[in-house]
Amino acid sequence: MDDGQTPVAILHQGSYLVVSIRAALDDDQLDRFRQGLSEAIGRRQTRGVLIDVSELDVLDSFGSRTFRDIAEMARLRGATAVIVGVQPDLAMAMAHLGIDSVSIPTALDLEEGLDVVDNRRPREPAQSRKSQRDENEEKRR
Repeated sequence: MDDGQTPVAILHQGSYLVVSIRAALDDDQLDRFRQGLSEAIGRRQTRGVLIDVSELDVLDSFGSRTFRDIAEMARLRGATAVIVGVQPDLAMAMAHLGIDSVSIPTALDLEEGLDVVDNRRPREPAQSRKSQRDENEEKRR
């Protein structure tokens, strides 16, 4: 989908699709992105779709709706969509536009996104993970 007109790359890695969004997309670009991603999921036996938004700093209501639609479309096709690399300003916009970690799981980076897909569960809050890590260390002592 990286055709020079759309700043999006869709990479196939095993049973995963890794999508990199390198700039804000207008409505037409978002429509092409959604369609291209849907076709890519259909051509492959995709378990997970990791959408890297680390270079994105804005999101409008159409973009948030597109992300929710992609997550639902992926779920209906047996895949899990995870948004990774959310920066603070984008997180605020996503929360304001009604995107939460229930409708679309999020992860700090691609590695954590793979963990979310493989475990098919939402990411635990950082505090909870830290508490579990502390408990595991105490058990080992």
